[in-house]
Amino acid sequence: MQGIDVAGVEEIPEGEALAVEADVNGVPREIAIFHAEDGEFYALDDECTHETASLSEGWIEGDKVECPLHAAEFCLRTGQALCMPATVDTYTHVVEVVDGRVLLHPGESVADAVRK
Repeated sequence: MQGIDVAGVEEIPEGEALAVEADVNGVPREIAIFHAEDGEFYALDDECTHETASLSEGWIEGDKVECPLHAAEFCLRTGQALCMPATVDTYTHVVEVVDGRVLLHPGESVADAVRK
């Protein structure tokens, strides 16, 4: 499946995130693309599973993002909820970099891609 071209690599600075609206990504929710400190790009559903808050507005540290509302943390690699108050994991989406462009594969989970 071909990904959606959402940005150039330089358009998402390291330590920052970009929210991709539902009407652009084709799934019924926003997706956040994170440019982590390790230089990799990760994509998660943009809404915290604890309470309505945008994870793309949170803080990235290592391979984690901290929700700006109540400081719940999620693993960027797996979507796992790492601390209270979040107890439910979030969905991960496949994201890749091709020729300096960030491509999002909405609805294609990282876990499923690893199993292939």
